[in-house]
Amino acid sequence: MTDNAAPATALEPVPAVTDTIAAELAEELEAARVGRSQIRQLSQRYPEMSIEDGYRVNRAWSELRQRGGREVRGHKIGLTSVAMQRAVGITEPDYGTLFDDMFFEDGQRIDPPLFITPKVEVELAFVMARDLTAVDATIFDVLDATAYVVPALEIIDARIERIDSATGASRTVKDTIADNAASAGVVTGGRPVRPHDLDLRRVGAILMRNGIVEETGVAAGVLNHPANGVAWLARRLARWGEYLHAGELVLGGSFTRLVDVSAGDVFTADYGDLGTVSFSMGGAS
Repeated sequence: MTDNAAPATALEPVPAVTDTIAAELAEELEAARVGRSQIRQLSQRYPEMSIEDGYRVNRAWSELRQRGGREVRGHKIGLTSVAMQRAVGITEPDYGTLFDDMFFEDGQRIDPPLFITPKVEVELAFVMARDLTAVDATIFDVLDATAYVVPALEIIDARIERIDSATGASRTVKDTIADNAASAGVVTGGRPVRPHDLDLRRVGAILMRNGIVEETGVAAGVLNHPANGVAWLARRLARWGEYLHAGELVLGGSFTRLVDVSAGDVFTADYGDLGTVSFSMGGAS
């Protein structure tokens, strides 16, 4: 007997979030950013959502912002602590995109507030001297491609609800990735240094809020060396056919815990020999 059934074919996995849905969610996230409001967790609305779906949404949001005239100035790396990765059930960092309107001057009073629930982290920023295109980039490739490293503070924010009002579920890493890895602002300052001029692992910082020490940390807490995160990012971008460009700034990952930011707060991070970086948060608009 002849079998007339069609031959079985291997099917590509269907994403829970298609490109069309990703574009719609990107519009929601941009409206939330502009309107200083939060939207419901994407992981609750799309239970089958994967980490790659989260990046699909983030990329759609990035493309939307660029079509609106914003310029990509670099990237941020998050979840570089092993403890944080275990807490959210992943085994690698995440990343987001830095746009030109996210950069603030050292000592600037950010007023009126541009954020919803801002927090601050202490980091080292890498400024690229040349393109980093290696698909198998290592820490040595990063150090060779870096013009200088400079102290930085990252302002974190959330355009997606932390707790779902209907279910009580907590936001997942998939939501955070879609939400540009929670990045919202960058302040750089202090003294830039060439990456081979000091042991970056041993760079320490004291974070003060209104003159009171809130956090301390050392850069080795970022994957044992902050350049390891940049190497990971270069390899991760290669999956999309992208790379780090000369002149871009990359936030290597925080080596302190998040500290809440309220209107009127003044933050200063003291990096010792590398100087200080600071900003203040203005009152309500």
